[in-house]
Amino acid sequence: MSMLAAQLEAVEAAMPYGVAGQVAAISGLTIEATHLPLPVGSLCQILAGGVMRHAILAEVIGFQGERTLLMSLSNVSGVSRGDRIELVTASPRVWCSDAMLGRVINGLGEPTDGQGPIPRGESRRIDAKPVTPMERVNIREPITTSIRAIDALHTCGQGQRMGIFSGPGVGKSTLMSQIAKHTDADISVIALIGERGREVQEFIENSMGPGGMARCVIVVCTSDETPLLKVRTAKVACAISEYFRDQGKNVLLLMDSLTRLAQAQRQIGLAAREPPATKGFPPSVFAMLPEIMERAGKTKVGSITGFYTVLVEGDDFNEPIPDAVKGISDGHLWLNRKLAAKGHFPAIDVTQSISRVRGDVSDPARVKQARRVLGLLATYDEIADLVSIGAYVAGINAEQDAAVMARPRIIDFLKQESTQPLTLAEAGKQLDQLCSWIDQIEKALAAKAAAAAGTKPASKPGPR
Repeated sequence: MSMLAAQLEAVEAAMPYGVAGQVAAISGLTIEATHLPLPVGSLCQILAGGVMRHAILAEVIGFQGERTLLMSLSNVSGVSRGDRIELVTASPRVWCSDAMLGRVINGLGEPTDGQGPIPRGESRRIDAKPVTPMERVNIREPITTSIRAIDALHTCGQGQRMGIFSGPGVGKSTLMSQIAKHTDADISVIALIGERGREVQEFIENSMGPGGMARCVIVVCTSDETPLLKVRTAKVACAISEYFRDQGKNVLLLMDSLTRLAQAQRQIGLAAREPPATKGFPPSVFAMLPEIMERAGKTKVGSITGFYTVLVEGDDFNEPIPDAVKGISDGHLWLNRKLAAKGHFPAIDVTQSISRVRGDVSDPARVKQARRVLGLLATYDEIADLVSIGAYVAGINAEQDAAVMARPRIIDFLKQESTQPLTLAEAGKQLDQLCSWIDQIEKALAAKAAAAAGTKPASKPGPR
């Protein structure tokens, strides 16, 4: 979309600036207003503070009888009954430009890194509709994550949506930063939603560094900010990704985390008087998740590959949000706390992970190798208890013998230091070497079994 077309669309969507109302009541997070006929999503300002007035931004979230329901984007301290509410814009937008690269912005699209204003480029709606199914292009090209366990065994494609499921403290932020820093995508857009304020600076300086930030845009909303701003942060990140995609770029969108985003939408939904449906989550939460995730995908121009972290409370992967994300995504990566406790990083449980486009972006031989390695790990899991107590007897089942012998080598293959990224070709080459070694093990076991069968004394015939 050209800049002129975007501006014309903004003018058409705008409401008259004469629309204004008054604060009637405040109940928790909800602000009730009278004489404010604005559509849901409109951005307003509340002129609070009496003589020393200051503006507080708020957004329309619903209606109750004759009253309009709003929620503030900041603290409502100082707001009183009768304060004037004025329209700012009826079309939520963000200004996008190439000058955003290397910058840190908030959920309103404003820079927060102290490096001055960002030149305005193109105005884009933050709540744009996803690309229609017939406008999408099939995913046929792989994308490098620099993680050997992913690129070799669960290869991802340009335009795919992957969920990263993890309990707290298992290493999802480190994994996400390594993917963002070393991917072969043209642009990385990272949305940090509900993040601890301390970790934001650490993520930028230690995890990304100057090299990673040079082709990256970070949108931040810390845990102390309002639910509306957290939801806007996710939508702003999607809008920025779409801007670069429409320029012909392959964009990597990383969102941390969908769980905090869902919790923020739950607060908004409850404030708008929605009924809590599933374990306290109102219906709007489960409507929002596909709207956010479906904005990723591949078009004829460019692509947006989405990686979305899901913080699993109590390591219960059957909670409503993880369960919903699994049904929307094109695959998932499970981070296992037991692996992390053993010092196995990245703590990806490859037998419980899946990439639904692996067969479309990898050649059949590579898929066969990946299935072979995963099959050996699954076989070992079946007899792990016997091995741990010393009750396993070798020589009975050749496949189990191969799994026991190959497991240490496979575990070494899956481990990787965050400072040692690999290209997709390097990961494939190392998988070839691993499978060649497994071939030798299986041949040796087969030869041993054949020799044992040949030297076994013939059984004596029984009595007639």
